[in-house]
Amino acid sequence: MSMRRAVASLILLIVLLTGVSFAPPMQRESSTVPSASSVAIDPTAWYPVMKVVDGDTISVSIDNERHNVRMIGIDTPETVDPRVAVECFGEEAAERAAQILSGTSVRLEVDSSQGLFDTYGRILAYVFAPANVASEGILVNELLLSEGYAHEYTFNAPYKYRAEFKAAEKTAREAKAGLWAADACAPQSP
Repeated sequence: MSMRRAVASLILLIVLLTGVSFAPPMQRESSTVPSASSVAIDPTAWYPVMKVVDGDTISVSIDNERHNVRMIGIDTPETVDPRVAVECFGEEAAERAAQILSGTSVRLEVDSSQGLFDTYGRILAYVFAPANVASEGILVNELLLSEGYAHEYTFNAPYKYRAEFKAAEKTAREAKAGLWAADACAPQSP
């Protein structure tokens, strides 16, 4: 082996062993999922709603920071996912959530069986809106199910209010309420 080839091989070996790269450095995306210590949910506190994103997601202010909250146990038709067309009854579900939650504050209840965050960095919680009938508020997740604006949705593991949510969906289905109505997703005439 020539001296030139031996030196080139040695340099290549050193580069490989030390991890030196001649390519421009790649920018890494920072993790969008907050750490569990970065947000503390007080189950007795009322958090201002900043925005209703869609039928099952809202933005709230916690310690003067905006956080997205995904409601546990429900799924409403999509309206904002850029990968999916607006789904049947999605706009109605988002409108109903806005009627209930816009301009108010909510109480959040997390569930250890679901974890604090989903893969998109949203807080997973049961959302309670103020109600004159109950000091703790009305459980919005269940209300949207009972009115036919959402499907019951078990993601990974059973959750605290699962039986109640399944019963609420069953009642809405039997009453043909909301998205369960026969003409809810019928094509619109021009």
